[in-house]
Amino acid sequence: MSKRSADKIPEPSASPPKPGQAGVADTTTPMHVEITRIRAYDRNPRRSENPEYDRIKASIRADGMDQPLVITCRPGETDYVVHAGGNTRLRILQELYEETGDEAFHRVHCLYRPWNHESDVLLAHLRENDLRGGLSFIDKAQAVLDAKQLLEEEMGIDSLSQRRLETILRERGYSLSHGLISQMGYAVHTLLPVIPRALQSGLGRPQVERIRALDRAARGIWKKRDLGDDETFDAVLAALCGRYDGPEWDLELLRSAIETEIAEEAEVNIHTIRVELDARLAGRDIDFSMLDGEDDAVTSGEEDSSSTATPMKVKGVAGIQTSGETQDNSTDAIADDETPVVQGSSRGIAPNASEEESEDLPDAPIEAPARSIKSLETQSITIGEPGLTDLKSLRARAWTLAARLAQRNGIGELVTPLSGKGIGFILCDVPDSSLADQLDADTLGQISMLWWHLAACAEMTVAPLEAVIATLSDDSILRQALENQNAGLLFNSVWTLDPGHTGYRLWRQLSEQDWRDLLNLMDTYRHIHRVAEDSQTQLWE
Repeated sequence: MSKRSADKIPEPSASPPKPGQAGVADTTTPMHVEITRIRAYDRNPRRSENPEYDRIKASIRADGMDQPLVITCRPGETDYVVHAGGNTRLRILQELYEETGDEAFHRVHCLYRPWNHESDVLLAHLRENDLRGGLSFIDKAQAVLDAKQLLEEEMGIDSLSQRRLETILRERGYSLSHGLISQMGYAVHTLLPVIPRALQSGLGRPQVERIRALDRAARGIWKKRDLGDDETFDAVLAALCGRYDGPEWDLELLRSAIETEIAEEAEVNIHTIRVELDARLAGRDIDFSMLDGEDDAVTSGEEDSSSTATPMKVKGVAGIQTSGETQDNSTDAIADDETPVVQGSSRGIAPNASEEESEDLPDAPIEAPARSIKSLETQSITIGEPGLTDLKSLRARAWTLAARLAQRNGIGELVTPLSGKGIGFILCDVPDSSLADQLDADTLGQISMLWWHLAACAEMTVAPLEAVIATLSDDSILRQALENQNAGLLFNSVWTLDPGHTGYRLWRQLSEQDWRDLLNLMDTYRHIHRVAEDSQTQLWE
């Protein structure tokens, strides 16, 4: 550590300077302080490990600190506390002193600043972390809400509005829009209790905005269809969010699950819910009478072919996840301006007037129940498991698993729910032919073999022809192949590998989550048939 002339720097007294103490100027004072007399700030905004920790430690070990620690002292205390950033450097200095015993790491150069308010110290740490970068959105959000609570206590008021908080923070040198403050409150109070892993793994403001927009749109449908109050929807949303919590957060999985839940509760065609949700996300409302006519056909057992989603022309490989890759969770990459909105598409999931909100931050988080009503569990099921012995729930589960698998592998638009018959879903077409030119052999092989697995689970080539044909559009290559019994057309349209390649082309390449979903889908397929046999039900009638 670089040596500085100690006789030019005031040594600390037995007790540290106190705010307003006689003889102590209300300015920054240089000091040499024993490292054992400095504590980390207990409200440090950074709650996770600093990713630069090892690099900073190596630099301090070799060259010392390039900047002094800034410290202060709370009234009535004798030890110092880090005032503005520096918690990582303090911890490193303490470790280096323990490891080496070097006096250079024992007495360090500091700048003392008189104590003012607790909120000033917290905001100083926030500003310093912003300058250095690397602070996650959820860490910043929690710190801002901590500052809000401190300001309320110091000002002696019950609650600060977002507008007032925005003004005070700006006056204190930390500018945030009230819309961003609103997003932070939603992340901390609503999302953190149910998706902590996703948030702590780096889920940022854009994803939080999309989740909140989806929340608003789905909640509007839930209430307009009289499915329950806000508390009921909160419980459903919490359960569904918690189901998919993890480092590789996928908004499409949450949306698909919400659509399934609402369709089940409302007992309507899931296509109806999907169209209505798309409209609400785009800022429009729609006439229920236009959609409910579609449900009549489903209720009477006649599938309306208009409910089949139009296949999307794949213009890229966004969403495809192969072994060893980290999934890109940015929903902006899922579709471009030429891509039509189809089932579960994230187009249109954008914050609706989030910057213009004026409501105050919510006070309490929602709590996830152990199991939501009619929700589809993600773990493997066993024969006779309570709640999963009826065909309706099992078919919904099969569709959810198939849709998740397809979406994570770039062919989500090909999986369509099938109400009241079969396995609960069908494939509406073959993968787009352009994929053969866009993908390498391993990825194309994985997608092709996955398509065949999904086709097998949906019984596309063994189900009664009339039952399958009625669900496919006239321009579907899959329909043409089935209707004309043209196996060559099907094999030429979907890369058909030697079945012996299944192990290394598919099983080995699938991510752990995809592998579990595939096993669960096959397990669900077997369970559907066993339930049908026990109840003497014809699946395709």
